[in-house]
Amino acid sequence: MADAVSSIGSSAKGVINEAFRGKEPWQIVATTSATVLATVWLYNFIFDDEEGIPSRVKKTAMRIARLVPAVRRKIEHETRRLDEGFENQMKKMTEGMPHVTSLPAEGMAHEDILALIERCVHSSDYNWKTGRVSGCVYKSSDPKQDDVMAEVFRLTSATNPLHADVFPGVCKLEAEVVRIACKLFNGDDDCCGTMTSGGTESILMAVKACRDYAREAKGIRRPEIVMPVTAHAAFDKAAQYFKIRVRTVPVHPETYTVDLNAMRRAIGRNTIMLVGSAPNFPYGTMDDIGSISRLGLLHKVPVHVDACLGGFLVCFMRKAGFQLPDFDFKLPGVTSISADTHKYGYAPKGSSVVLYRSKELRHHQFVISPDWPGGIYGSPTVNGSRAGSSIATCWATLMSYGERGYVEATRKVIDTTRFIEKELREIEGIYVLGKPATSVVAFSSRHFHIYTLSQQLNKRGWNLNSLQFPNAVHMCVTLAHTQPGIADTFVKDVREEVLTLLEIPPEPIHGMYAVYGMSQGVADRSVVEDITKCFLDSLYYTPRDKQPEEKQSTETASVASAAADGL
Repeated sequence: MADAVSSIGSSAKGVINEAFRGKEPWQIVATTSATVLATVWLYNFIFDDEEGIPSRVKKTAMRIARLVPAVRRKIEHETRRLDEGFENQMKKMTEGMPHVTSLPAEGMAHEDILALIERCVHSSDYNWKTGRVSGCVYKSSDPKQDDVMAEVFRLTSATNPLHADVFPGVCKLEAEVVRIACKLFNGDDDCCGTMTSGGTESILMAVKACRDYAREAKGIRRPEIVMPVTAHAAFDKAAQYFKIRVRTVPVHPETYTVDLNAMRRAIGRNTIMLVGSAPNFPYGTMDDIGSISRLGLLHKVPVHVDACLGGFLVCFMRKAGFQLPDFDFKLPGVTSISADTHKYGYAPKGSSVVLYRSKELRHHQFVISPDWPGGIYGSPTVNGSRAGSSIATCWATLMSYGERGYVEATRKVIDTTRFIEKELREIEGIYVLGKPATSVVAFSSRHFHIYTLSQQLNKRGWNLNSLQFPNAVHMCVTLAHTQPGIADTFVKDVREEVLTLLEIPPEPIHGMYAVYGMSQGVADRSVVEDITKCFLDSLYYTPRDKQPEEKQSTETASVASAAADGL
């Protein structure tokens, strides 16, 4: 063996000496340096922390293609066109509404402020209270409940749990919300957590906790998350923030739940978290959390259950009379859960909880700065200062509903969802994706572009969520949809529009539907990212200021009367 190694070394040495025979010293140095740099680049390319080789090869090829002048000009032209289109759409949506782009010289009267706010709130063509909007608003439209929340907000709007010595009662309310949630998800006395501003922050915190735990306990420096493609985009956001690589695994083509064999193959020595959804956002299907839990135990990897969407349905479904597999802390491999109290917990936006099996994992969520001149700084979540009013209104909502109220609300939502699912399955020309576990019914068509159906339903006042890969739409059922006649009307409208689309050639999709449909055929996903940036930019549209500064105060003063006239 030693002789073989020695022989190989001698051969390599001979090849190198022959290659550099007759070269000047500077040529040898230059070639050596270039070789080293190329080797380092190739190593970093292959072992990049955040992306796999196929993804990077594809992105590199697309970047090279963009260097071609004709390609670059085409992309820039289309991006500008879409940018203008998004801005014009926002102009149209806010048409006739006064814009305030500078501070008024004097403070506005309270009634004028309220008039402007009311006009902004009611500026859309959609009214969620009528039950024609998918998801979006989950709370009850009960005026008495609104009055209670308004009073709780008034009492707590100045509070901030960052200052625990000044507002210890608000910290108590948060602790109670967390403890209630732990019990609802079958956690024991060691179970713990925090409140957050929403599902995204809950997911961010869980990912950070697992990353830091893996670094300390296992020395992992190139962390990876293994999750189904249907897991919420907030995990990708967390990966971008925290420099983590995401390994997505496919879902079963019929059940739309995670492919467990693919998940098993994706687990490696750098895996810091396995993710399962209960349920997922696109299709409303629930992953096999029991099997994921067993994988986590086998490979000694934390398992996070994302129940942000339907968490406060699934924890009451059994008491409401529905069968459901275990998905929470009953399963020994489940180490953390995220669930939104501002969805089916019916609390005002924005509040959520992230729960852990023990304090050990929660400690890695915290950020501590012990050497800051301003004092020892400890923060449990992303935010330093937090709105005590969000905590208090969430606590008040839990108290207001009680267990009986939540069970009854859950029964209404699930019954309505299953009615819609059953009726949609009987409509020829469309099909339901997977088996809805809670409140989401996703459907598509093999006979026409499903966005065409969504577009036609939009004309009837319905607002559905568009999905991609595959093209589909979904209805997320809320309390508003449980009102008498709403579900029947929805099914009737779908049936009539499908019948029309099967008999008459559908009109082309347009507007956002066209942009959404087109984007799925774009191989260069960075172009889709550019399009999305244009859309996000449009949300911050205000008219350009073309008037002299001295006229601004006069213009702003007239806004109040204009707002009042528009109501």
